[in-house]
Order: sequence, then C-alpha cells, then structure tokens
Amino acid sequence: MNDYIIIHQTDNVAVVLRPYKKGEVVEGVTLLEDIPQAHKVALKPIAKGENIIKYGSPIGHATSDIKPGMHVHTQNVATNLDDVIEYKYEPSYPPVLGYKSDRTVDVYARKSGEYGIRNELWIVQTVGCVSGMARDMIEQFKAQYDTSEIDGIYTFQHPFGCSQMGGDLALTRTLLQDMVKHPNAGGVLVLGLGCEENQVDKFRDTLGEYDEDRVEFLIAQEYADEVEEGVKRLKKLYDKMKGDKRVTKPLSVLRIGLKCGGSDGMSGITANPLLGRLSDFLSLNDATTVLGEVPEMFGAEKLLMARAKDEATFNKIVKLINDFKIYFKNHHQVIYDNPSPGNKAGGITTLEDKSLGCTQKGGASKVNGVLAMGERVEEKGLNLISTPGNDLVAVTTLAAAGCQMVLFTTGRGTPFGGFVPTVKVATNSTMANKKQNWIDFNAGDLVDKMDMDHLLENFIDLICDIASGKKQTCNEKNNFREISIFKDGVVL
Repeated sequence: MNDYIIIHQTDNVAVVLRPYKKGEVVEGVTLLEDIPQAHKVALKPIAKGENIIKYGSPIGHATSDIKPGMHVHTQNVATNLDDVIEYKYEPSYPPVLGYKSDRTVDVYARKSGEYGIRNELWIVQTVGCVSGMARDMIEQFKAQYDTSEIDGIYTFQHPFGCSQMGGDLALTRTLLQDMVKHPNAGGVLVLGLGCEENQVDKFRDTLGEYDEDRVEFLIAQEYADEVEEGVKRLKKLYDKMKGDKRVTKPLSVLRIGLKCGGSDGMSGITANPLLGRLSDFLSLNDATTVLGEVPEMFGAEKLLMARAKDEATFNKIVKLINDFKIYFKNHHQVIYDNPSPGNKAGGITTLEDKSLGCTQKGGASKVNGVLAMGERVEEKGLNLISTPGNDLVAVTTLAAAGCQMVLFTTGRGTPFGGFVPTVKVATNSTMANKKQNWIDFNAGDLVDKMDMDHLLENFIDLICDIASGKKQTCNEKNNFREISIFKDGVVL
C-alpha cells in the first residue's frame, strides 16, 4: 500500500504514513525537508494567506509562502476560525454505507427496559469524603463472599458532592443519579456521609423511577460501624443480582459512545473513519451511538448541522456549539486554543484539522438527537451530546447518558477507562504494538494490510464479543475505572 495518502482529490497536501527524509518523493514532489509520520507535505505552491486543504475542506491558511515539498504544520499555518458565528439550515444527507444484519448480542435485561452488557455491583458515592469507606466495604465484602457469579464489584472515586452549589451541585447529582440507573449495574449502593451538600435523602427523592429492589441507600454518620452496615447492604444486593442471566437480543439494544483522545495525524485516516463506519452500521440496525467533544466539532460543525434530521434538531446543534463557545468566552479563554501539544506532535496542525478528523467518528448518518450534559439517550441512531474534549469528563458523560461501552480512538495512547468498558482503538500499528496492554484494536491495519470493509467486520466481531461478555477490554483487565464530573462554578 502507499506510504502516503491524499485524503480528498481537492487537497493541496498529502499525509505521510511513515517518516520521510529530505529528498524522497511524494506524488512526484521532492521533499525539501524531513516529514514526521502522520504530518503533512505541500503538493503544490501555497501562497501566504491561501487555504490549506485537507479532507476536501480548509484546515487553516498559510502564514508564509509554502513551496511544494515543504512540511506543512504549525510553523507556517494558522486557523481560520474566530468567535461565535451565524449558521443557516442547509440540509444535506450523504450516502450511508452499511447493511442490515442478523447479528445478536447476549445482554442483561433490566426492569427499566434497558439492557446491560455487564452485571456489576457498584457503590455510587454522593460525596468524595466516603471513598475510603467504600473501598473498605468492597475489600471486606470480597473477603467474606465469593463474587464469581457477577462481573465484579466497584466504586468510583470523585472529589465532588460538597462545597458545591447551584448548577454545579445539580449536575453532580444528576450524573451520579444516571450512574445509579445504568443498566451495566445489577445492584447499586448509594453511599453518603450525612453532612454533604449532595444529601442522600434529596438524591433519592429526585432520582426518578428506579428498581427499588436493586438500589440501597446508606448514610455513614448514622451507624457506629458504617463498613459493617455497608457489607450487609452489598450482600442483600448481591443475592438479588447473582441469578441474573444473559439473554440474546438484536444489535438494536446497543448504545455506544464515540470518543477520541491523544489524537494524531492518523486519527482522521484510520480509527475515526472506522468508528464512523461502525456508527453508520449500528444506525442502520436501529442501535444508538453518541458523539461528544463539542470543542472538537468547532470547524466541522456545519457538516453535522447539515445532517440534522430536521430544523428543530439543527437548532439544537447550533445551541450545542454556541453554548460551548460562550462558555469559553465567559472564562476569558480563546475559543480555538486547540489542538494540544500531543496532537501537534502527532501531526494535527489546527482545530479545523483536528475537528474534521474527530467528527468522522459520527459517520454519515442523520443526527437524530442532541443531548445536554446529564441527559439520557432517547433517540435511536446518531446523537450528539454536550461534553468537553477532556477524556475522563467526556467518557463519564457518555456513559451517564446510557452508553453501555465507549469506543476511544487514540494515536498517542492512554491507559484509562471509564465506569463502562472503554475500548481503545489505535490509529497506528507502531503504538498498538508497543502498548498492547492498553490497546484493544488496531485500526492501523487499514494502512498496513487490510481494507476498510474487512477491518470493519473484525471490529464488529470484537464489539459483539465485548457486549456479550466473551471478552474484556484492557481497562477492565487492568482494573482502570475512573470518573470525572464537569465543573463550572465556585467552591464554597
């Protein structure tokens, strides 16, 4: 296969798929300098002020004259983006690749009508002060009882729930309540301290509908030995959930989050398009995917807006984008101060460059739903949700929306996992081979040895095996399970 790629016929740059040396030739152009892997090289003269075209769209403009064969990157390119803008409803629906499938997954049916891909026992903490107690409860429970009949018992540490007020406190409570009702949990102990802002009683009263047989509440300050009491409550939940069995269901029961982190110049060429194809496949089979990272839609948002299923959905996307821009401005921050140092080292030059690659995870399907942070998925097909680009916050928010797993593409590598299985998809084979203890799937094979259709089938196999409990993700094997809650307010 080629050692470089021209993504769109109108592009004036190519992306090299291996490191190139000065003097080598790309598309008939002799390189004037070394070009690192996944970085861009000019294919024709680009005058100062002229747009750099990649993915068939501008990713910024030249800040100096660029000769053919020169490295095109941050030293000679700047973003075209600036401030909040006006948008017009101009629907356009590209062709969607995929097919109807009779594949199935084996999942846990919940009383809510939802389906979990794991049957885990969780301690959800209303406040950070009880983290030590939660860990003690789990250690003592596991010392006393055999937990082999379920998929594990876990707690998720966070620093919030006290010294918060207003919208911050409300969002903390909402996201934790979403966790309590998550179908991957067969039983949940809600653990509070007693004096925190996020009071257990109010938490329970505002929880909405939930399975009362599968949720227990405990206020630590009310018991002489709160750990002993916690173990009793856990045992009560365990006895109810240990008989749960998987049932075979169509793919339509799946809800999958889409995320990228540690992106590089290969992200928009391999792993993100793979997730886009999977998202389209799932949409065609009445399943659900959810795309977040709103700041990494900036510069590509019009492509998503054009795919809104109707004008009302278009208006929700506009609000999603502009609200996040206003959030930046309210904190006196530059809206387009992105990509990160790691992204730039990996070959991403501007936010447009990053966004056009990032949004490929959403495929080509219509956008059927738009969610605020803390809202849970209701629409089948592709949804957008308000999250920052931050890995832990975004994955937590996607999972809280009801996603049973999150697919996470990465070019630089990362070990973390959320409170649901977090599938790491490598953008390049070098990193995938180096970090096999982090990476679940190598989309770099798309460059090295396999076409997209075959790679997609292998990926679907993996997703179905993970959903059915036949395989664990690396984050599950490593027991890396973390949450982080979005914060935008004062600390009391």
